[in-house]
Amino acid sequence: MSVLILEDGIHIVADDVRRTCPALSILAAPNAASAVPLARDAEILVALAHDVSDELVAAMPRLRYVCSLTAGVDHLHSLKALQPDVRITSGRGIHGPQMSELAFLYMISLSRDFSAMQANQRAHVWQRWPQKLLLGKTAVLVGIGPIAEEMAARCKAFGMTVIGISDARASAPGFDRLMPRAQLQEAAHLADFLIVLVPLSERTRHMIDDGVLSAMKRGGVVINLARGPVVDEKALIKRLQDGTLGGAGLDVFEEEPPPDQSPLWDMPNVIITPRIGGMSDVFSKQILPIVTHNLTCFAEGRAADMINIVR
Repeated sequence: MSVLILEDGIHIVADDVRRTCPALSILAAPNAASAVPLARDAEILVALAHDVSDELVAAMPRLRYVCSLTAGVDHLHSLKALQPDVRITSGRGIHGPQMSELAFLYMISLSRDFSAMQANQRAHVWQRWPQKLLLGKTAVLVGIGPIAEEMAARCKAFGMTVIGISDARASAPGFDRLMPRAQLQEAAHLADFLIVLVPLSERTRHMIDDGVLSAMKRGGVVINLARGPVVDEKALIKRLQDGTLGGAGLDVFEEEPPPDQSPLWDMPNVIITPRIGGMSDVFSKQILPIVTHNLTCFAEGRAADMINIVR
């Protein structure tokens, strides 16, 4: 059975899969363009979901299984060339550490105005001001899953109050309180930090709208680690400009990268990162057990034993 691994911007090495799955024929390509010529005979595709294109899928007439390295697979559902009988699994469950650390980078940097400290350093200016702590602040996590649970534990270690938004859960470890989506505005009113983790769907598109943003504590911070369209970007910009919000940490956008004319680029209280939330220097060690388990199960005809099955 032939497997095509797309190694575009990730640290998973095809040799690791070859070593752990010797019965499989492993092909590797550094990017989607170079993958197309290798794709014809491959039955399995291993890739970050957002790197999979209709062009690549169309070049794989024997494709039976997409092993996504990302937790979110909404992009795969939008591909017209991907047949409905193609199995999909996700990388769900491994991204908690890196997503949590990025959230804390945003929270601490924006709370302490770290960009001003850096500017002062470059200008050789010695200036001090009172420093805001995370201690005693409230984080509202929108969407409860493995990432949110890891993040909640870290928030509690910093002495924060943690509220979760979910219709599917009545309780979760590390959370002081869970509230249904219908009470999102009420929860936003309590939020020093509103952290968006929910998957993108028609139901969650612009879930964080002007009503939610306007309900937040004055000076509150929005952090989007989910998908760009979950947040109404125009409303976000408006509330950053009028001072309702104190800042934003954004790893995803409605258009990626944001257009040059987007005001977000030049706002001193906004941190923009280029969709790196799921990346880490140990990604291959994190994802390899899931990949090798699922490849082995699929190759041996044990599809029922696969994990993180999407369909």
